[in-house]
Amino acid sequence: MSTKSPRDAAEFIRSRFSEPISTAVVLGSGLGAFADEIEDAVRIPYEEIPGFARSTVEGHAGQLVLGKAAGVNVAVQQGRFHFYEGYEMEQVIFPTRTFASLGAKNLILTNAAGSLNTDLRPGSLMVITDHLNCMGVNPLRGKNDDSFGPRFPDMTEIYDRGFQQIVEDEAAAIAANGAAFSLGRGVYCALSGPTYETPAEIRMYRLLGADAVGMSTVPEAIAARHAGLRVLGISCITNLGAGLSGEIIHHAEVMETGERVKGVFKELLSRVIGRIGN
Repeated sequence: MSTKSPRDAAEFIRSRFSEPISTAVVLGSGLGAFADEIEDAVRIPYEEIPGFARSTVEGHAGQLVLGKAAGVNVAVQQGRFHFYEGYEMEQVIFPTRTFASLGAKNLILTNAAGSLNTDLRPGSLMVITDHLNCMGVNPLRGKNDDSFGPRFPDMTEIYDRGFQQIVEDEAAAIAANGAAFSLGRGVYCALSGPTYETPAEIRMYRLLGADAVGMSTVPEAIAARHAGLRVLGISCITNLGAGLSGEIIHHAEVMETGERVKGVFKELLSRVIGRIGN
């Protein structure tokens, strides 16, 4: 594991992009197209950034894109690192802490997720209102770094309610212009992966109160709140959970659904960044 710190990474990034960063964005599987819309973009492959790991999953380009979106200076992770890839949690949350070290105040986390709520159909988006950490580990385990946050951070409102309302307002505005898409709200359940869940597990997580399930986002959200960032989470629903549709789940579905919704997703994300970044 690298001995470089998030502050080392932030210093390197500032040498390539000197503008202050307002908002950071993490793009999930199949949702990377938004990064292609960044203006005056500076693109840095992860392998060049001290301490950054490499993304090995299809649909994760593996670069940091810095520039402007909706007039706001942003840092966009075009692809993330996952616990199931074999990385330690310290590596998974390294970019989040780098964003905090850059002075970012807001973090937008996006992901591809399976639906446990039959009202959330493939192709719809879900604003994350809360989460269940079922990954079996907490990213803050170990010696606390007091420079980022307290030993026992509160997680009562991990996903900012004001940000959730902004998403709903902007989604309504897009729909009023004739775009056909569905936006819901719900609880996201994070699992370690890389296997998809069994039908029995899906039934269990539904009983626990989950509306969608995935393999990311929660470690970053926890680390962001620990560091005092305001957090917004948006899931792109790519499939129904195992046993709900009677069909086999494939990663290709994730990529196909991301491609199908990318137009609306990019517009919504741009509008939201313009609101929260200012």
